[in-house]
Amino acid sequence: MSQELASCKVALFEGKRIRKLFHDGEWWFSIIDVVEVLTESDRPRKYWNDLKNKLNQEGYFEVSEKIGQLKMSAPDGKMRFTDCADTETLFRVIQSIPSPKVEPLKRWLARVGKERIDEIENPELSMERMKVLYEKKGYPKEWIDKRMRGIAVRQDLTDEWQNRGAQTSIEYAILTNEIMQGAFDLKVDEYKQVKGLERENLRDHMTDIELILTMLAEATTTKLHQDRDTQGFEPLKKDAQEGGAVAGSARLDIERRSDKPVVTSDNFKVLTGKGRKKLEK
Repeated sequence: MSQELASCKVALFEGKRIRKLFHDGEWWFSIIDVVEVLTESDRPRKYWNDLKNKLNQEGYFEVSEKIGQLKMSAPDGKMRFTDCADTETLFRVIQSIPSPKVEPLKRWLARVGKERIDEIENPELSMERMKVLYEKKGYPKEWIDKRMRGIAVRQDLTDEWQNRGAQTSIEYAILTNEIMQGAFDLKVDEYKQVKGLERENLRDHMTDIELILTMLAEATTTKLHQDRDTQGFEPLKKDAQEGGAVAGSARLDIERRSDKPVVTSDNFKVLTGKGRKKLEK
């Protein structure tokens, strides 16, 4: 099965993570993750191998034929091939697993699949769902508006990378680090350390001005790619450095005029009280 460039996402079912990937026009799910959720086994890979052999012995060869090997983010952060199935095939697999969670999981899978189809037909639905999630977490409307715009800017940039020769998630990460280094004099991991973050999304914990400067850096990088018709990873990297530097110059000017650093430890992990008010200023 061919592997297309796409981002691996993590969905939650009853608090348990299930990796998913949009591939060939539909969602594909990590079978190992689903097996672990249903069986609560500490050896889900072995359980799945035994179940796969059992299905073959019982004559369900079409199930194995429809299993795909797709790259997904592993616990060590690297992209590794893992057995995946689309919703229809996964239904057949989970029917063979004795668990009271089968029916709730089937309903969850059906809902996830429908939401993606709806979003393809009307992309605004995806943005609206995201807004609702941020609102439920307590983010202020003005911040949400900037975050939504930042997501659109980021999508434009990654579309350019995909079309101009960036091939792997590692290359995406390198290009992003070049932009962040130029804009904030910090790589992503270093930036997260400043804010006291671990696995959280850095941008979800940026202040308004940090989001705006990130958008400026990424929008500038996109414009450089387009104006120069940049092709290949190394030229893309050069554009990323220059795009980040544009935002970096703006940051330094802001800091000189305000006599305060733009990058601070402020984050949105605490959404009430004094910390919240400080961030909204």
